[in-house]
Amino acid sequence: MVVAYRHEPFTDFSIEENRMKMEEALRKVEAELGKEYPLIINGERIMTDEKIISQNPANRKEIIGKVSKADKDLAEKAMQAADEAFKWWRNTDPNMRADILFRAAAIVRRRKFEFSAWLVKEAGKPWNEADADTAEAIDFMEYYGRQMMRLKHGIPVESRPIERNEFIYIPLGVGVVISPWNFPFAIMAGTTVASMVTGNTVLLKPASATPVIAYKFMEVLEEAGLPKGVINYIPGPGSEVGDYLVDHPKTRFISFTGSREVGVRIFERASKVHEDKGQIWLKRTILEMGGKDTIIVDKEADLALATEAIVRSAFGFSGQKCSACSRAVIVEDVYDEMKKRIVELTKQLTIGDPADGSNFMGPVIDEAAYEKIMKYIEIGKKEGKLLIGGNGDREKGWFVEPTIFADVDPEAVIMQEEIFGPVLALTSAKDFDEAIEIANNTEYGLTGSVISNNREHLEQARRDFHVGNLYFNRGCTGAIVGYQPFGGFNMSGTDSKAGGPDYLIQHMQAKTISEMF
Repeated sequence: MVVAYRHEPFTDFSIEENRMKMEEALRKVEAELGKEYPLIINGERIMTDEKIISQNPANRKEIIGKVSKADKDLAEKAMQAADEAFKWWRNTDPNMRADILFRAAAIVRRRKFEFSAWLVKEAGKPWNEADADTAEAIDFMEYYGRQMMRLKHGIPVESRPIERNEFIYIPLGVGVVISPWNFPFAIMAGTTVASMVTGNTVLLKPASATPVIAYKFMEVLEEAGLPKGVINYIPGPGSEVGDYLVDHPKTRFISFTGSREVGVRIFERASKVHEDKGQIWLKRTILEMGGKDTIIVDKEADLALATEAIVRSAFGFSGQKCSACSRAVIVEDVYDEMKKRIVELTKQLTIGDPADGSNFMGPVIDEAAYEKIMKYIEIGKKEGKLLIGGNGDREKGWFVEPTIFADVDPEAVIMQEEIFGPVLALTSAKDFDEAIEIANNTEYGLTGSVISNNREHLEQARRDFHVGNLYFNRGCTGAIVGYQPFGGFNMSGTDSKAGGPDYLIQHMQAKTISEMF
C-alpha cells in the first residue's frame, strides 16, 4: 500500500544548516558549468554540431551548458522511436509506471538542494523560488503516480443481471510536451510524467532558455528505471522542431505551457487533419497560456495582509509567472493608503544575483524578455503615474527594478496585456461591484485574489470573479499540487487543472466494454 499523498515541505533557509547545504550545492553546480549535453533518442546519446547555449541570466558570461540542438531529421527519428515504444509501453502495468515516478521523486528529494541550485543558475531563481520549483516537481511525481493507481481499473458503471459493463481508460499515443522556462523543473517534469504514467510515450522539447535542468531530470528518470524510447529528449527551435512535431500525423496530443500567442498557434495547427499523411484522429491539446491576474482589495480588508499579498505576488521571481499579480484593483476608500503601503514594502525588496540567498529578486530570463518589459514600462509612463522603479540594468545580466504605476485606466495597455515581468498597475474602484467588473475585463481568466473581511463580498466573488484559481485573503500565486488544482479560463488555456484529480484523464481515452451473459 502506498502512503497517502502530502505535498513536499518547503525548505526553511533561516536555518543555518539549510543555508550551508544550499551554498554547498551551488558550489557543486558551479563546478559542472559549461559542459556539453546530448539529445536522448531511444536511449541513445546524440551530440550535434549546433548547440543551444544556456546562459546564467544574472551573469550572461557564465555558460550553464551547451546543449545539442535537434532538427527535423532528429525529431523524426525521435517520433519513430516513441511510436515504436508505444506499442509495448501502453500495455505495461500502471503500478510499475507509478513506481518509476515514486523512485524518481525519492532521487530528486535526496538531491533537492542540487536541483534548486541548478534552477538558481539556469533560470535566475532566488533560493525560495527555486526550492518551491523543486518541491513542486516532487509533488507532481508523487501525486500523479497515486492518481494513476486509482484510475488503472477505470470508474465503476452500472451493470444488469444479463451483462457486465466496464468503463476504463487507455493511453492516447505519442505526446509532444513543450515546456516553459519559468518553471523549468516543476512544469517540465509534471507535464512529462503525466504523459508517461498514463501509458503514452513522449517527445520532450524543453524551453531553449532552460534545457540543462530538463537533461538532469532525464538522468533521474533513467536511474529510476524508465525504459529507452518512452521519453525522448529533443530540445530545439520551436519554429522548426516544435512546428514539425505539432503537425506530425503520428502526434496524438500536445501538452504546452507558454504564451498566449504560441498556444493559439499550436491550437490552430493541431486542429488540421493530415489525412493525406495517414492521420486518423483528432489531436488533443492541453494548453496553459498565461494570465493578467488581479488582486482586489476592499475597504474592510486587512491592509497589511493585502500589501504583503500584492507585493509578493507581483514581484516574486520578478513577476515571471502566469499567475503573478500584475493588477491591483483597490476600492477608493483605501486606495491612497494602499498605494503608500505597497510602495514602502516594495522599497524593502532586494534585487541582485540570486546565488546570494539574501536577494528577493533576481534577473529576468533573457535579453528578449528584458527588452519587452522595458517597452511596457515606457508605455506605462504614458498611461499612469510611476510610483517606484522603471529602470533596468543589463550590464552583467538582465535586471529590471520592481515597477509600480498608479491611477491606471482599466482599459490601458498595461492593464490588459501580459507583461511577464516585475510591473504592477494600480487602479481604484468606486465600490466592490466595480472592482469585480474591472477584474473580469481582460481576455484571460487564470488566477485572482480578494482581500476582504466582508463575507458577502467573498461570496459575491466566489460567484462572479471569473478565474480558474480564486484565492481569498492570500496572494494569487503558489498553487500546491493536489491542494489547488491549477488552470484558467478564456485565453488562459484549456483549464486543464494541473495537479488535480482529473488531469491525467486528459492524457487518456475512455473505453466502454459490455459483455452479455
